[in-house]
Amino acid sequence: MNPQPSAPKIHLSNTAEFRESYANSVQVRVSLWDFYLMFGRITQSSPDAVAIQNFQGIFLSPQQAKALSNVLNQNIQQYEAAFGEIKLEPHPAGPVIQ
Repeated sequence: MNPQPSAPKIHLSNTAEFRESYANSVQVRVSLWDFYLMFGRITQSSPDAVAIQNFQGIFLSPQQAKALSNVLNQNIQQYEAAFGEIKLEPHPAGPVIQ
């Protein structure tokens, strides 16, 4: 009987280029070889003017994109179990009146 190998020790570190930021916009592009996630911030100065300032683009392999999807889904389920359902903003059919 072969003994089970122990799990490797994982050491996390940040590179000099590491930055932490807030994104309220994520655009996704897909090709045969990869997924491209572009992160940005949305600002709205008036009901008919929206600006998105993109600040980071990340390429992921299809396998890593699926793994990310699984991790996000697990964490969303845990969040909603603890804090309640996350509701997405409704998209009005007509123009927004404020």
